Amino acid sequence: MKQMVPLIAALSLSAAALAAPPKPAPAKSPPEAGTAPASVFTPRTVKSTGTVTVEGRKIAYEAMAGTLIVHPKGWDDAAKPQGPKDAIGTADGPPVASMFYVAYFKQGADPRTRPVTFLYNGGPGSSTVWLHMGAFGPVRVVTRNDSHTPPAPYGAVANAYSLLDASDLVFIDAPGTGFSRIEGKDKEKAFYGVDQDVYAFSSFITQFLSKYDRWNSPKYLFGESYGTPRSAALINELETDRDIDFNGVILLSQILNFDLNADEPETNPGVELPYEIMLPTFAATAWYHHKLPSQPADLQSFLEEVEQFAMGDYAHALDQGASLPEDQLNAIAEKLHDYTGLPVAYIKKANLRINGPQFEHELQTDADLTTGRLDSRFSGPTMDPLGEEAQYDPQAAAISSAYVSVFNDYARRTLHYTTDESYNPEIDVFKWWEFKHQPPGAPFPLPVSVNVMPDLATAMKYDPSLKICLNGGYFDLATPFFEGMYEMHHLDIPQKLQSNIEYHYYESGHMVYANEASLKQLHDNVAAFIRKTDNQAGE
Repeated sequence: MKQMVPLIAALSLSAAALAAPPKPAPAKSPPEAGTAPASVFTPRTVKSTGTVTVEGRKIAYEAMAGTLIVHPKGWDDAAKPQGPKDAIGTADGPPVASMFYVAYFKQGADPRTRPVTFLYNGGPGSSTVWLHMGAFGPVRVVTRNDSHTPPAPYGAVANAYSLLDASDLVFIDAPGTGFSRIEGKDKEKAFYGVDQDVYAFSSFITQFLSKYDRWNSPKYLFGESYGTPRSAALINELETDRDIDFNGVILLSQILNFDLNADEPETNPGVELPYEIMLPTFAATAWYHHKLPSQPADLQSFLEEVEQFAMGDYAHALDQGASLPEDQLNAIAEKLHDYTGLPVAYIKKANLRINGPQFEHELQTDADLTTGRLDSRFSGPTMDPLGEEAQYDPQAAAISSAYVSVFNDYARRTLHYTTDESYNPEIDVFKWWEFKHQPPGAPFPLPVSVNVMPDLATAMKYDPSLKICLNGGYFDLATPFFEGMYEMHHLDIPQKLQSNIEYHYYESGHMVYANEASLKQLHDNVAAFIRKTDNQAGE
């Protein structure tokens, strides 16, 4: 979820992630990722068993909760510590990460041929509690569909939509999040960055394949929110640097090009695409809350109409800038009113350009309600009725406590993972995060907005059999669904490789699985994708 910094929630992109990050000043680690004892940096595994019924079939499984130790790129595994303070896991030693995971293996299946899927949320700075407890783990937290879930005790049920019917599952917490920890000299520089993060996950996956004899398994990546740019860069590194091909990459709530971010496009004047790409989500949200002057009966056909306007007349108007004639400005403002429900005067005052937080603040201002960012079906009391933008995300406020509370109980009682460490659902990494990224063919990391579209395109060309499954929610204002579609249509790949991409959209938000009906659809689509790409036809 939170991808709020999250995504939350991935699930998970905060506005801060897309603003120019401030240069980190010397500082101590955030409390969430505080100093951990050296014992944390010793690999650990705790085994348990369970059963879950999916699609009418009972599945017995083994659960492995544990940690794997990874090091940053360039680590010298032959170097010897000069003293006790220089040892691995100490403040003066080499940087090291203990990455926590929970793996679920179907009992009786051949590990050499059974599909395995690696799942993670985003942030950056988010754990994977959201996908684990909300989507595909064998136990699922119960939350309300589009309103605030009351406080504890929270409900949890056997997850009838677990992906265990199609694949073994490995839920991974990024360094510093969840029960994962980092330590050592310059540890933030070593692990908090686009490329550093990808290297850590690549190292984790490589170790996991050896530890659990999964080298010959059909393999998949599943990333949500910031987990989607991670996946795009990660699949390229796995293929081209480690010679590990994957059968497929599953993307949920996609953002690959941060120039398209919906939160603060006004900080990047002259780039108009974010306004165009988020308009269909504005329209879907206004439709859901019955704020349109005329309520269409069918959402999909309505959105197709809005998409054509967004990339046609609206795009042409924005491209003209200050030279747009007044009569055309008035006509576009009227049309935006028809599609968003916002007042014509407000739209004209905004010069036809309204960002996500402004829309969230204004759509239901007559009722002093703020509209959700991660899932715009949610609403909550407005913090500042006289403000310009939303001050919080009602969806994150509505469900986060349930996820975190249930997982902490589940980890200790069911998985038997006992520890004195706190589970960090998300941490603030933005003061350290290195947003420079070195795409394929670049001689060094580039000082521009993150764009991993070249990474995914390179991976698809390097392995023309790689398949992509894109999923998004119509009510996601963090990573608008139309953005993912636009990015895929603009990948630098041969036209025939476009057929390797499939698209699925849901009447839900950033965390598609927060709506149970959409969760079932998501499960069915992803399970079908795995079964038709695992190269085991007829099984």
